[in-house]
Amino acid sequence: MTASVTFWGTRGTIPTPGAQTARFGGNTACVEVRNGEHLVILDAGTGIRCLGKRLVSNGAVRADLVLSHAHWDHIQGLPYFAPLFAKGNVVRVWGPQQGDVAMETILRQQMHAAVFPVPLDALAATLEVRHVTAEPIVTPGCTITSIRVRHPANTLGYRLAAEDGRSIVYVTDDELGPAGDYEVGPNWRRRFVDFIRGTDLLIHDAMYTPEEYAPHAGWGHSTYVEAVELAHEAGVERLALFHHEPEHGDEEMDAIVARAREVAAKLGGPRDVFAAAEGATVTL
Repeated sequence: MTASVTFWGTRGTIPTPGAQTARFGGNTACVEVRNGEHLVILDAGTGIRCLGKRLVSNGAVRADLVLSHAHWDHIQGLPYFAPLFAKGNVVRVWGPQQGDVAMETILRQQMHAAVFPVPLDALAATLEVRHVTAEPIVTPGCTITSIRVRHPANTLGYRLAAEDGRSIVYVTDDELGPAGDYEVGPNWRRRFVDFIRGTDLLIHDAMYTPEEYAPHAGWGHSTYVEAVELAHEAGVERLALFHHEPEHGDEEMDAIVARAREVAAKLGGPRDVFAAAEGATVTL
């Protein structure tokens, strides 16, 4: 059975469409993961709109949509996800509770009549919203486990593991540097590396260059150097740099990839380092 990962949105913070981002993409975070016929969608940034158009053209949709957190760039595409407007489709939305605020409450607020013309209750599809807990999410195609990462708000990284042993780890919005005060508990780095260890593909936040990091310390994001070092420490062979800085056009992204590969070569791994690009598919 073939598992594949397709990037529909790779940008962080705000959509940046235009000629300068044509190759790596300007839509915010959304990743499609398929294992056989089963579909998992990671985050609902603006990239989910194009994914939704593709899905409805192929018939009925059953999907698990897993949200890393509720910051705007990770949920802003959900009201434009076409499968939600067709009867017979089934979408289970999973996400972490934000303090005392339930994920369903957040999604309802973003479709409140004051800001959007169609309320959540008017959607034709069957929509279930569930909280991610310490218990794994068991789907027909994989088992999904989570770990809290270093970002403002309750933000989770996910490991998707198939029965045949293949796995993907998705960690967007994570600060590997020393700044910031995050509720991740003791020995977080060791636990985090163990969570990632040996995965077939690590998708990780690499928003900044080392030169850009200092003014943004404590904002909850990493540099490409830190992402490469993490992948090496965890024994990961394939690393996708993700959550691209809005000001990084395609030429800047080319330079970042080249520099990240130089770091990987000096460390002796990971073997394959690339920047996630809209429309690109990785086969496992």
